[in-house]
Amino acid sequence: MLSKRAFLSGAVASGVVVASGVKAQTQTVTQTQGLPNLAAGAKPISVAERQARIARLQEQMQRQKIAGLLVEGGTSLTYFTGLRWGRSERVTAALIPAKGQTVIVTPYFEESRTRETLEIPADVRTWNEDESPYALIAGALKDRGAASGTLAVEGTTRYFIIDGLKQQGAFAVVSGEALVAACRRIKSPAELALMQTANDITLAALRHVHANIKVGMASRDIAALMNDATRALGGAPEFALTLLNEASAYPHGTKTPQTVREGSVILMDCGCALLDYESDITRTWVYGEATARQRKVWDTVRRGQEIVLETAKIGVPVAKLDAAVRAFYDKEGWGPGFTLPGLSHRAGHGIGMDGHEAPYLVGNDATPLEAGMCFSDEPGIYIPGEFGVRLEDCWYMTPTGPKLFSPLARSLEDPI
Repeated sequence: MLSKRAFLSGAVASGVVVASGVKAQTQTVTQTQGLPNLAAGAKPISVAERQARIARLQEQMQRQKIAGLLVEGGTSLTYFTGLRWGRSERVTAALIPAKGQTVIVTPYFEESRTRETLEIPADVRTWNEDESPYALIAGALKDRGAASGTLAVEGTTRYFIIDGLKQQGAFAVVSGEALVAACRRIKSPAELALMQTANDITLAALRHVHANIKVGMASRDIAALMNDATRALGGAPEFALTLLNEASAYPHGTKTPQTVREGSVILMDCGCALLDYESDITRTWVYGEATARQRKVWDTVRRGQEIVLETAKIGVPVAKLDAAVRAFYDKEGWGPGFTLPGLSHRAGHGIGMDGHEAPYLVGNDATPLEAGMCFSDEPGIYIPGEFGVRLEDCWYMTPTGPKLFSPLARSLEDPI
């Protein structure tokens, strides 16, 4: 899955360029002194929890008569095994069989590094540069009692790996996206605790930035301040999208340089990672005196957030949350649908280890709400050529209704 960080790092006017130079570093130290480390008490996901995830996955595979699931580098690999691994042409992956111990397949020269970062008991099998990792995977399945049958692959698996598995001729290769989603979409108390702390860090960093913005600052200056505050508070910055003035009318900005002036609209969409789990909070405010139009749009978006939450009930399809806020916007003169000026993107997305995860708050997603699901709530309004307003807070579903990780913005003057 393409992370929000990866997308925004290439997006125009993202403002994630970190200021450099001795003077800038000295100013940063001064500005962030005294910020508390909010991550000090954070607890990582335990080995026992990872093993329980694998057990749930194996139960699903046994019911569906699937021989195993292959997971290559990425957040799903970390989710099940704790192994944090990038992707290259050399295959490192976990084979989780329907029965038996997980197998890690990795290049021979990577064995030590693999064992060093692995967080569960596993059978590590290596392949040399002139050998086939796919034959190794097929052999591991045979050793687990599955010489043929159906092999699932995690949904983001690259095609050359799928093709290599098919060429072994022993297995029908199918998507394992539904298998993984069934595990990952319901967050445990330990996961919710990490996401809560990550959101606490981002909100505190935004509060620090809001208090330190000055006339003349560019998007990159504000983003650097946000990232520095996030680090000081104990988080790992993921993105600090900073849109000023007209750039706020475009959800991911423009390449036209912008600076803060009296009356500037400032839109900040920011997130951090904490022990693999992410936050995502957006605030929009005006530097100086807001116009009546800016205030009206801000209040409308704020009400839109409330409507999303009011519609969220156990069993309700997530599409209805998006539909409810669009119906309200239509009555207010925005839209209809995705038409601009109005709300040109979905009302929210799932979140957890990835900044964007299924399910999505959009009209073609009929997934019913369950306790433990986590989402963003971000029904912005964008007016091309003028400005945009986006307010975003993340929340999770409980048996009695939604619960926010961060409180909704209080007002245009006091948005944090």
